[in-house]
Amino acid sequence: MKKHAALIIALLALTVSFTGVADAARQAVVNVVSKPKPNAVLKLDKKGKFPAKAIPKVASARRADRLGTLRAQDLQLNCDPQTVDLGTWCLEASPHPVPNEDIGKNDYAYASKACVEAGGFLPTAAQLIGAADRVKLSSTIDDAPVSSSPDVDATDGLKDRREMSSTLITTQAGSSAAGSQGVTEGSRGDPRAGEPDPVPLAANPYPQTLQYVTVYDNGDKGGFAGGKPISSPEAFRCGFMKAQGQSAGETEG
Repeated sequence: MKKHAALIIALLALTVSFTGVADAARQAVVNVVSKPKPNAVLKLDKKGKFPAKAIPKVASARRADRLGTLRAQDLQLNCDPQTVDLGTWCLEASPHPVPNEDIGKNDYAYASKACVEAGGFLPTAAQLIGAADRVKLSSTIDDAPVSSSPDVDATDGLKDRREMSSTLITTQAGSSAAGSQGVTEGSRGDPRAGEPDPVPLAANPYPQTLQYVTVYDNGDKGGFAGGKPISSPEAFRCGFMKAQGQSAGETEG
C-alpha cells in the first residue's frame, strides 16, 4: 500500500514538472518580441544586435530632427495660396488689385513698385507667355473664360484685355529713346580739365518712345498684344520667388 502511494506521488510530481516546463516554454515564446513591450524579451537581429528601431529616441535626438525650432516643413519652399506654383517661382493667379484711388495711375513705374512692395517683381513678357497654359491671363472677348480672363461684363462695354510685362522696347533710335536725366541747372565742368559748364537740359524720365510689351492669353498659347508707353496704365500681376516655411493660410499641424 505504501509502495502504491509513493508511486502515485512520484507520477504526480513528474506530471507537474512537465506541465511547468511546457507553461514556461509557452510563456517564453509569447514574451519574445521584435518591438519593445513591457515584461517581454526583445529579439536580436541577424547580427546579434538590437534593431535600431527598437531603441527609443532620446530628447536630444528628437531636437536634432529640427533646425533650431524649425521643422522640416518649415524649411520647404512654397507658393502663397493666391498664386500659381510655376516650379521655381510663383505668379499671382489674378491681376494685382489696384485701389480705387489709384485707378488710372497704374503705369509701369507704379506696377514695378507695387510688386516690389509686395515682395516680388513685375514679370517679363517671356515669363507671362510661358505661364499662359497654367495661369488665366487677360485675353480677348472670344477666349474661353475657363482658361483665361476675358471681359465678360457687358454693363460697361466689352473690350479685349491685355497685361503689362516688364519687357521694354523703344520706338525711336537715339540717346533720348530710353529716357534722359537731362542736365541740372548749376552743373559745372571740371576746371582742371578745362571743361566748359554743361548746358542745362530738361529731364525726360518717361519718354513716350519707351514702351512696355503687353501680352494676352491667346487660347493658352500666349501672345504679344503690342506696346504701350510706360506712362500708360494697364493691368498687371506680380511674380514671386518661392518662400521658405508655411504658405499663407496654412495652419500649424
